[in-house]
Amino acid sequence: MVKVLFVCMGNICRSPTAEGVFRKIVDDEGLSYAIEIDSAGTHAYHIGSKPDSRSEAAAKNRSVDLSTQRARKINEFDFELFDYILPMDRENYSNLLEICPVHFENKLQLFLEFAKNISEMEVPDPYYGGNQGFERVLDMIEDASKGLLWHIKTRHLDE
Repeated sequence: MVKVLFVCMGNICRSPTAEGVFRKIVDDEGLSYAIEIDSAGTHAYHIGSKPDSRSEAAAKNRSVDLSTQRARKINEFDFELFDYILPMDRENYSNLLEICPVHFENKLQLFLEFAKNISEMEVPDPYYGGNQGFERVLDMIEDASKGLLWHIKTRHLDE
């Protein structure tokens, strides 16, 4: 079982969207038996909250369901449990490095490093913007999710 954790600051916009999109792509490929997916935040602002309603609406328009997710803060056990810990931006990458045991730092990687058609390295936080920001985030996440799945399939599942 390959375990993937998506991380943003509050775990209500970007990382739950990434969790939902990646889960749908994995399910559509029939690989949910082989890949475990979760998301978390580096801060405790929204613990227990549902994803932002704008994230939910934008995702739903693309047949991605975020309704069962609840925000949580990353914890020390996540570094041991997950194989891939994928922050959405450099700030959250730095926040993770501060709390990550040195022997698990190799699990950290910016999520957009897996994107094939996007030159940016950070998924922007759409929280303070309009609906177009959520659509742009979804486009970025879909691209990186496809690249991540290809990476996992070639590295872990094509044996």
